Amino acid sequence: MTRSALRDLPLSRGAVDRDHEARSRPALFDELLGEPTTRILPLWKGRALVTAGSVAAATPGSDGWGSAEDGATAALDLLPADRVTSALVRVYLGRTLVATATEPAGSAIVLSVLSDAAASELEPDEARWANLRTVGTALSDRDAGLFTEALGIANWHASHTHCPRCGEPTVVEKGGWVRRCLNDETEIFPRTDPAVIVSVLDRDDRLLLGSNAMWENNRYSLLAGFVEPGESFEAAVEREIFEEAGVRVVDPVYLGSQPWPFPASVMVGFTARLADDQDPAALHPDGDEILELRWFTRDEVWSNHDVVILPGRTSIARAIIEDWYGGPLGEPPAISAGER
Repeated sequence: MTRSALRDLPLSRGAVDRDHEARSRPALFDELLGEPTTRILPLWKGRALVTAGSVAAATPGSDGWGSAEDGATAALDLLPADRVTSALVRVYLGRTLVATATEPAGSAIVLSVLSDAAASELEPDEARWANLRTVGTALSDRDAGLFTEALGIANWHASHTHCPRCGEPTVVEKGGWVRRCLNDETEIFPRTDPAVIVSVLDRDDRLLLGSNAMWENNRYSLLAGFVEPGESFEAAVEREIFEEAGVRVVDPVYLGSQPWPFPASVMVGFTARLADDQDPAALHPDGDEILELRWFTRDEVWSNHDVVILPGRTSIARAIIEDWYGGPLGEPPAISAGER
């Protein structure tokens, strides 16, 4: 995968200075809400408010191959501070690095996590509340970065309302980037769980895809799994593939990474080769997470495009598969295995 492809990963983009030094100011939110250019990013049940013209782009496709709304664009509806007067949690996301028609560069952005009542009052049309998985590829660099940051930190807050050590309530501090235990003053910081995701290739350059037990039986993706304590990324690649597919792989090579705040991961992409002493036909799905495994040539990926559901465009899995495929999945393969 090329460096330019890595920069284009939908949720790895951004155009915001997170301005971490400002987080410690005790009157930070009073200062920010007093600035006329400050904008609020409302978030409700993991969904962000988008402009009325973005609804088409926020409508999900079903097959991972594309839909009638390919190429549609979307934008977050960032609101003046006086439009959003209550929030369950507020977080200072930083200052924008680019200007738009409605916000100058340097505008402060504050996340406001809303209750059901507040969200309904602000915008009752649920079509205006977009899911990041669906709309991520249609957003600008600035908006994709803001939505990804907002969702990740909001998910962390939702799971850390109480201290993991003693169970006492925690309070939000430092611009929303720390929670402090009221009992022992312990400061709790946001965490991200690393997971590896792997394109496994056999000696014929076929790609291994698996169907997860939680999906419909015609949905396939790359194999993936969380990194365990005391484990390197490369070791996690070898272990996860053996656990889920029953075969050994060698030569894990890093491709790139992308935040995946569903709820709190960063996906670390690798490619690896099937070990020479391993029989490609000797695949053994673990029967727990993975129910079916298949090797695909590029021609087989294309010939099955009307029946096989592949990862959506927001995921790093899609980018890795398309890098192997040689182009967009919605088009016939431009190269054969022998030309790779």
